[in-house]
Amino acid sequence: MEQYGKIIIKLDELIKQKGISKNKLSHKAEMQRTQINNYCKNSIKRLDIDVLSRICSALDCKIEDLLEFVPYKNAK
Repeated sequence: MEQYGKIIIKLDELIKQKGISKNKLSHKAEMQRTQINNYCKNSIKRLDIDVLSRICSALDCKIEDLLEFVPYKNAK
């Protein structure tokens, strides 16, 4: 599927920018810490829009702050 490009989840960067711990985010976004770690490592295969909404709400950010599309030619 990478022939079309890929989506990068920038949660790890956002957590550092916002100065919030993963534990605090887990509480505010009502998510398990392991789920947050998977998003931070970009190991999610299918994005859940409800989870993305909770993350954006907890971090007071926009979806484009959290996700980045990298076209195929730049994905390598």
